Amino acid sequence: MAPHGLLFPAAHWKEAIIILTAEKVKQVAKAMGADLVGIGTPDRWEGAPKQMDPRYIMPEARSIIAFAFRVMRGALRGVEEGTFFSNYSSMGYGGLNWLYIPHTMINVAKFIEDHGYEAIPLGHLSPWRAIDNEGNLRRGMSRPVEPGKPCPDIMVHLRIAAFLCGLGEIGYSKMLLTPRFGPRQRLGVMLTEAPLEPDPIMEPYLCDRCMMCVEECPGGCLPPDRTLTVNLAGHEVEFADIDTKRCNIYFRGGHILDNGQTGEYLTDRDDVAPGPWSPFPHKPSNIYIHGQAIAGSKGCMRACMIHLEEQGKLENRFETPFRRKPLWRVDWSEAEVADD
Repeated sequence: MAPHGLLFPAAHWKEAIIILTAEKVKQVAKAMGADLVGIGTPDRWEGAPKQMDPRYIMPEARSIIAFAFRVMRGALRGVEEGTFFSNYSSMGYGGLNWLYIPHTMINVAKFIEDHGYEAIPLGHLSPWRAIDNEGNLRRGMSRPVEPGKPCPDIMVHLRIAAFLCGLGEIGYSKMLLTPRFGPRQRLGVMLTEAPLEPDPIMEPYLCDRCMMCVEECPGGCLPPDRTLTVNLAGHEVEFADIDTKRCNIYFRGGHILDNGQTGEYLTDRDDVAPGPWSPFPHKPSNIYIHGQAIAGSKGCMRACMIHLEEQGKLENRFETPFRRKPLWRVDWSEAEVADD
């Protein structure tokens, strides 16, 4: 009897293992919902921090696959107009991370495993991860199970993985930029023991250091004069030294108050008020745990996308420009909320 999901008899089982190709994996992944697929090899992670090295997860991995799923340009429309914020957080953010991407990747992993190779579909992020946003170990989170191993859970950096799998380049904002969508995608990564033909790492050409991401970041979280440089598989990659703690406030639509002032915008902070990029006096509840992008990725995604579209650099093209009128701002000095 043929193994589950295969269309050939058991006599050809060894042949099935041999004929699994990178092209077939990419075709299946795209048919199941991925927009872009790139393949790298584990040796490209040489020198990675132990807590971010996928080779500890699957020591026998021979291929690492990165998947990109577009954030629909229309999902950003309601934020741009200031009328419909939940769509980006649900359909363009949380829904992709927690529903659509896992569904696609699980089915791709089934396809690979039906050909006799293990495959591990990694989620968008893990609340179990051992490190915080700055890469430091979270106190009291976990400990290594034996000497020489990292603490569970390892966190594979998705944007760096996508770069090492040839999907795109890292822009100044540290966003992954692809020739098709610019910054407008979410990512997934898969480890597999299948030997697949790798893609070359892409030479950068999209980010021209226009600094629109810096100018339009509502919290000034992207310093124009302070960067970090990392060596990724022999490529020197430079990006802004992002203030991730500050970004966590402004990303959610908040504004940090000075001089001991108090605000009630966030339940976990008493020094945050709504910023002019949020129409809500209190941050709405989360959607899919992490879908709370009230500021609509104003600088790192929207401003960057607008610039790249104006430059004619993106393959995904539209009949009309994205920004069609001046940006709106809420005047919170007139703190009145509509009754209906």
